This record gives sequence, C-alpha cells and structure tokens, in this order.
Amino acid sequence: MKKNNIFVEISFVILMNPQSDKSITILAIESSCDDTSAAIIRDGEVLSNCIANQTVHAQYGGVVPELASRMHDKNIVPVVSQALSVAGVSKTDLDAVAFTKGPGLLGSLLVGVNFAKSLGLGLGIPIVEVNHMEAHVMAHFAEAPYPDFPFLCLTVSGGHTQLVLVTDHNEMEVIGSTIDDAAGEAFDKTGKLLGLPYPSGPIIDKYAKLGSPLYTFAKPSVGEFDFSFSGLKTSILYALQKRVKEDPNWVTDNIYDICASVQSSIVNILLEKLEYAVDKHNVTSVAIAGGVSANSALREGLIALGKKKHWHTYIPAFSYCTDNAAMIGISGYYHYLAGHLSHQGVSPEPRLSITYPSKS
Repeated sequence: MKKNNIFVEISFVILMNPQSDKSITILAIESSCDDTSAAIIRDGEVLSNCIANQTVHAQYGGVVPELASRMHDKNIVPVVSQALSVAGVSKTDLDAVAFTKGPGLLGSLLVGVNFAKSLGLGLGIPIVEVNHMEAHVMAHFAEAPYPDFPFLCLTVSGGHTQLVLVTDHNEMEVIGSTIDDAAGEAFDKTGKLLGLPYPSGPIIDKYAKLGSPLYTFAKPSVGEFDFSFSGLKTSILYALQKRVKEDPNWVTDNIYDICASVQSSIVNILLEKLEYAVDKHNVTSVAIAGGVSANSALREGLIALGKKKHWHTYIPAFSYCTDNAAMIGISGYYHYLAGHLSHQGVSPEPRLSITYPSKS
C-alpha cells in the first residue's frame, strides 16, 4: 500500500507541474449495466473503444442483473486486452485507470470497480472514479467540435432522463430529472406492450419512419424542468386495450402508425422541456447524450429546434451514445488533471448522483 501511495504522489506532482510535457494515458472501464467496455485515452484523445455486448437478456425482456455480472466477469479481461492492443499501448504505459463508480447495477459495477482497483494496485498507478451520467455528458469531448461553456445537456437513457447545466469539465448541475420512468423505459415498456423484442427503442424508431403520428396520448404535467413518463405509458396501455377490444388485429395492422405516435409523444415531451430550460437559463449551446440520443426523431427534432432558436447544437456520434468506456476515459482524464484521484477503499454506488461541483 505504501508503494502505491508513493506512485499517487508522483503522479500528482506531474499533474501540477505546468512544465511537464509527459503524455497522460488512461485505461477506462465501463460496466454499469450489460455492456463490458474498455478504452484507452491519451491526452484527451480516444485511441480505442471496445465493447462486448450481452445478448442473453433479450429472451427475458430486460437485463437480468445476475446474468449481467457473470458476463462482465467473463468479458472484462478480453475486452481490456483488446483495447490495449487496438491502441498499441502496453500496461506499463498507463498513468491511471478510470472506472465507473455508479450509478448502475451493483453486481455489474463491482466487476469493473474491483478490476480497476486490482490493476491500479498491481501497476502502482492511481485510479479515478467516474460518475456514469456525468460521463454521458462528457462524451461530447471525445471528438470535435466541443461545446462551449456553459451549455445545457439533455441526458436520456434507459434509466435516467436529466437536464444538466454544464459550466466546466468537472462542474455540472442537474436542474431537472424524471420523477418516475425514464424516456428509455417508456420506449422499452411500450415495446413490450406491442409485443416487440427487447430492446424496443431502436425498433420503434425504425417502424416510426414507416408510419405517421396519428394517435395522441396523455401529456404529463410536472415541475418546470422535470419529466414524467409513467402516465404516458398508462395512456398508451389504455388506448391499446380499447382498440384491441374492438379489433384484435389492430396493433398488427397499425404497428407503424402506433410507433410513430409513441415516438412523437416522447420526443415532443423531451424537446418542450429542453426548450423551456434553455430559455430560462439563457444559454446558447445545447447538447443531448445517452442511449436515447441515438433516436433519429430526437436528433432531427433538436437540429430543427436549434435552427429555429439559433442554438449551437451538439449531437454525439452513435458510438458515444450508448454505454461505452471512451466517455468514462474522457471524464476520468479531466478529473485526473484536476487531481481528483480515488483510493483503494472505494466501493460502487448504484444510486450515485451528479453533485455540483462534481467531485470524485
């Protein structure tokens, strides 16, 4: 342990020395849910970003935590080896290991956290804990153009829907969030009602392009910057039950229009809240992040709204929308520069939230 502390002090001296021209190479680990990912970041540039997906959950209609943690345990060493190989980097070249501390599934997080702690201890290099939701925002710094500060980011994923005001790389504040279901859950739960495979979000997006938003559903009324999708899901359920009672083939015959209507409802809720928040906070740079930011209607809607409102609009590449280690590495890189190093006693926090200013 003493040896490890010495290395942490040396790393910190290098960080705080403005004359040092040493490159900073970070291995990043992401294991918050069902994807095992590792990436190599050097001086804020992504050299590799490798992901092992888990298909075992599709048959259960959702992620099974126990199965997810077992697959992480199986995949993490091969994925890390692949990330090092693709980047052309050796373990001895690493200056730190960044990892997801939370939020996420406890068993999945444990695999990544313990791997990072063990590797950091074995190599005598510092470890850097990262907030998964903060990292989704920081994915915008994985490749240019980068947003100007301050900017407002709509972060939408399977488990979270948040409006985040970002004033610096390590300073962000959640100004609004969902009070029940997240946008991603609304897509997946609706897909289950429609008999679509899991995950349903991409399928609904695909089908929506073939239909028209002919049907309307209940629109939530909650706090000024908050979201709610539970009522929308219930409204969709009641509409389906009523229509199917009248015509058993209604869903099959109208699946494209139903998907277009569901998607339109979810996207309109998101964009209306975003527009209101941007006007209230008087920012001109606006971004989206998270798995649902890959949705074509949301991306197109944001671009159109941005042109109308004269915003600077930032949309991440598809590879940085879903869970990936590159975003963990980018966030970890800026925490490393700020001297926010973790310790061997760190534990996963499944319900970790963004704090302001953000501190690891």
